[in-house]
Amino acid sequence: MSNFLRLSNITKRYPGVTALDGVDLEVGQGSVHALMGENGAGKSTLGKVMCGLIQPDEGRITFEGQEVRFHDPGDAVRAGIGMVHQELLFCENLSVAENLCLGDTPHKGPFVDQAEMNRRAQAALDRIGAQVDLNARLGSLPIAVQQMVQIAGAVAKGAKALIFDEPTSSLSFTESERLFELIDQLKSDGVTCLYVSHRMNEIFRLCDTITVLRDGELVATKPASEFDHDSLVSAMIGRELEQLDATSGNQAGQVALSVRDLRSPGKFEGVHFEVRQGEVVGLAGLVGAGRTEVLEAIFGLDSAATGDVSIHGQTLPLRRTDRAISRRIGMVPEDRKRHGLVLGMKIRENETLPILTRLARLGFVQAARERATAQTYFERLRIKAPSMESSAGGLSGGNQQKVVLAKWLAAECDVLMVDEPTRGVDVGAKAEIHEILLEIVAAGKAVLIVSSELPELLRMADRILVFRGGRIVGELPRSDADEEKLIRLMTGVA
Repeated sequence: MSNFLRLSNITKRYPGVTALDGVDLEVGQGSVHALMGENGAGKSTLGKVMCGLIQPDEGRITFEGQEVRFHDPGDAVRAGIGMVHQELLFCENLSVAENLCLGDTPHKGPFVDQAEMNRRAQAALDRIGAQVDLNARLGSLPIAVQQMVQIAGAVAKGAKALIFDEPTSSLSFTESERLFELIDQLKSDGVTCLYVSHRMNEIFRLCDTITVLRDGELVATKPASEFDHDSLVSAMIGRELEQLDATSGNQAGQVALSVRDLRSPGKFEGVHFEVRQGEVVGLAGLVGAGRTEVLEAIFGLDSAATGDVSIHGQTLPLRRTDRAISRRIGMVPEDRKRHGLVLGMKIRENETLPILTRLARLGFVQAARERATAQTYFERLRIKAPSMESSAGGLSGGNQQKVVLAKWLAAECDVLMVDEPTRGVDVGAKAEIHEILLEIVAAGKAVLIVSSELPELLRMADRILVFRGGRIVGELPRSDADEEKLIRLMTGVA
């Protein structure tokens, strides 16, 4: 049924930018259809148009042979279209059960029917094989678990079409495989899936058809079998992607960061390692293994952490983020929206946040110096926005990640800790971020990377430390590391 979902001449403009420019798209019933493109290409905007979050300036949507117009997401859900968002949109202060029943909370008279709400929520979780405490506050759960709750909620609505926007960006390998099995099942049940992802292996694993967008325009729609990795990348970025040689060839220098017997109750214990100048050290492990928690402790965010951390041989006080920043330690967090940016502030203001004291004279920030510094990194990282005076909250996910990275580049950190540096970032931006990180290392700085993408660690890191159960259980040099060895160490399989 080729006209199951049809978009005709979809156009959406914002001040200074055209997000979608006359896009035509047809999606067959019961298929898995990929939307690909660089950050800012219009993929997420198109998905939001289809699910009623955004109203197009021009164009028509036809669903099951009938023209439809969605004024809000409720209209789309009632018609049978749901969306699993890249950034979580649930209520963090409510329980898992309350979130899964939002908009349709069961009542007994004037009171909430708790038993029925729990029954419905459990059925939604069971549908995707997720085990989550129904009474837990959603915001207290790891990002991966929050994402699975969101997926459960979308599937439970009984949608005829589901739009997945970077659904595996925060999921472990096992959780991602569970999601893929669910999508295969939805497809066999006749549910249409629109799949937005930057991960090539997922696209070729799941999708029947691929549509490529570039700068808001449709470039190509073809069966997935007619693409390979190189041709898909070329269609997305409009040129051949130059392969960056990640082998720096630098000789590691003196110890920049030393960690001894770092521990935090219930999170990790007995952590020892060093990172030298001109070296990239990767941290591998499953979700919950302690990698992110170790970075947070070094940066002063863990009030229970104990141990010895030193920078260039001088002791760094724990639980003092201000001291970490003053000693030129930077941290790019996993969750850029909640911990990396002030979304209501401008790009310029976000870029210079850590260095305002350096830009000030007699207690006042020197506006000209601030603008010049921000402009340097705005251009260097090729952030796609009308100007650096644009709001950070209005950027695509990949460009937001660039702003977070620009903030710490402007701070000229001696030690840069990066948690999931390319989560939700397209192939072109990923190569640019890798190049920037290698430039930092070539300048004699130390870089510590946490990544759930093993190919990224294998490509970037000089050494890889493997975490399991809050401890370092192995260390592999780049020359001796491969995915099988890392997975065996991560899972404890001999």
